[in-house]
Amino acid sequence: MATENQQSQRNVQNEPNLDENQDAVNEEYWQAIIQNDSAFDRTFFYAVETTGIFCRPSCKSRVPNRENVRIFKHAQQALAEHFRPCKRCRPDEIQLPDEEWINQIVKWIDCHYHETLTLQNLAERFHVSPYHLHRTFKRIKGRTVAEYVQQIRISTAMKHLSSSNHSVMDIAVSVGIPNAAHFSTLFQKKLGLTPTEYRRRMKEKERSYHEGEGSIKNA
Repeated sequence: MATENQQSQRNVQNEPNLDENQDAVNEEYWQAIIQNDSAFDRTFFYAVETTGIFCRPSCKSRVPNRENVRIFKHAQQALAEHFRPCKRCRPDEIQLPDEEWINQIVKWIDCHYHETLTLQNLAERFHVSPYHLHRTFKRIKGRTVAEYVQQIRISTAMKHLSSSNHSVMDIAVSVGIPNAAHFSTLFQKKLGLTPTEYRRRMKEKERSYHEGEGSIKNA
């Protein structure tokens, strides 16, 4: 019969070695994740159970709860486990430069400006912290996310005011600003005119242009 000491040794040998288990988050890897250490980008990838997304260690996403993290040596392993690649750090391909990444966000905003957009929900969509998105967007575009969204909404409203007979309220809602008073305040702050005054001025310019065209033809 095996002695108690021999049985104890067998039990120790049969216990999983956390450092050899691809799912385990050892302290070295955990520190790389929370410090966004790019030196580990070719060493491992980490996935977050609660989001279903996997990243490079250098990704500027929010630090996940350690118990929700899984480690993979290769991106293909994470994909095989049905984790989706992060849209920011692109662990499944060459990482996007900041400018190209921000341009992707701009294109998304250009198509979704009429929806409820906040720094928080944009950061969640593109899997980064609000602080990192704010800082990078401003560095690349020279304005904040909020300022860009506001610019797109006001520019689109100007086109609608000039070319349609929709009410100011309807136009405000269509560009993502459902509060008419707030819309008028923003509009006037940008252009020095209320939406109604702007529409009237554009109509006058259009009428003057057509009258001028008629005078030339009759000359």
